[in-house]
Amino acid sequence: MSRQNSKPHEIVERALELSTADGCVVIADEESSANLRWAGNALTTNGVTRGRTLTVIATVDGAQGTASGVVSRSAVTADDLEPLVRAAEAAARGAGPAEDAQPLVTGVPTSPDFTDAPAETDSDVFAEFAPALGDAFARARSGGRELYGFAHHELTSTYLGTSTGLRLRHDQPTGTLELNAKSPDRTRSTWAGRSTRDFKDVDPAELDAELAQRLRWAERRIELPAGRYETLLPPTAVADLLIYQLWSSTARDAAEGRTVFSKPGGGTRIGETLSELPLSLRSDPHAPGLESAPFVIAHASGDSASVFDNGLPLTPTDWMRDGRLEHLTTTRHTAGLTGQPVAPTIDNLVLEGGGERSLEEMVAATTGRGLLLTCMWYIREVDPATLLLTGLTRDGVYLVEDGEVVGEVNNFRFNESPVDLLSRASEAGRTEKTLPREWGDWFTRSAMPALRIPDFNMSSVSPGV
Repeated sequence: MSRQNSKPHEIVERALELSTADGCVVIADEESSANLRWAGNALTTNGVTRGRTLTVIATVDGAQGTASGVVSRSAVTADDLEPLVRAAEAAARGAGPAEDAQPLVTGVPTSPDFTDAPAETDSDVFAEFAPALGDAFARARSGGRELYGFAHHELTSTYLGTSTGLRLRHDQPTGTLELNAKSPDRTRSTWAGRSTRDFKDVDPAELDAELAQRLRWAERRIELPAGRYETLLPPTAVADLLIYQLWSSTARDAAEGRTVFSKPGGGTRIGETLSELPLSLRSDPHAPGLESAPFVIAHASGDSASVFDNGLPLTPTDWMRDGRLEHLTTTRHTAGLTGQPVAPTIDNLVLEGGGERSLEEMVAATTGRGLLLTCMWYIREVDPATLLLTGLTRDGVYLVEDGEVVGEVNNFRFNESPVDLLSRASEAGRTEKTLPREWGDWFTRSAMPALRIPDFNMSSVSPGV
């Protein structure tokens, strides 16, 4: 039963047949990826990979409750399959009752393509992109700048089967493009990134032109002290902040008084107004261009996921609507604990409801003095009670005076809470697909507007970044 002579759905079925546990969930992830890398205006490497990961979740009923055991392995062969199932069962029998135990999901219609071969990507995904990238190299070379970066495309076909009869399948394409432009002496650098499903909607020429303009801005250097500045956060920076907010929005932690969403005196802040702007933060597995799995795929249990919820259908969820907090993330278990509706995490995030201005138009509308960021990185939590985050600006902070960018300034360390920023934002621009810089390895499907913050806290200067 090697990968070459076995089919994913057959692997799932065989593992379920081998199980002697009271309940069993099997997840087969068939993964393929293609990538391009370049440096100094020339391609350096490219490659294609294939792989399979099998996860077996065994549940065992006992006098004190149901226990679960989870074991995942890659490159599973016929000889490995039964030992893998037995290892999951042994883990369950050796564990105490699972706090998140629930009956395994039932009643979800079988995916019509469950028995089909997995979808695969290959180098053909770059058929149109690669020549356009070559043209961008030529323009960059003639313009006196060097391009560095990589393009990555991954396609994962997930097959999920359970002892309660679920047979579900989802194909997830994920593409990312990151492009750095540097001056020949390496004293100036800037970045742009894009998220894509198939590389047909990314234009290297457009990104190169954007980066060329930022390198020109950086020809004039201005040193500024730490302080509070009116700041334009581009969509990528907004995504990084709100993704962290989403990860920190579990209903149980809020109900137990541990997070920024906890209500003083007990309960949660659901129903409170977080922003005076008519902003809505939502996730939808069917969002155009950001499509994600329409059912729960949980390889392990944690604060925001439960292996017992595997296969549970996902529906559009408003986390915030017109500035008002609507939902916090819950599993079936934590929904029962908190009295909140079931609202599992979904693998995309959209902020919308602001204005129609582009980031460039927001720059032009700036009166007085302000800052324009490129992106953020090294974001870490300082205080969960307020969701205070700290991090660094990166690859270009620009000074805006009376609607024009007049030069590049030094980098800063910032200290801000995304929840607090939503309450202080004075303008939101047009929502567009974006790639988070910090979290792009884990969360790529997002659409955000730029935000204008009147008093963003640049807490200290960050030299040499």
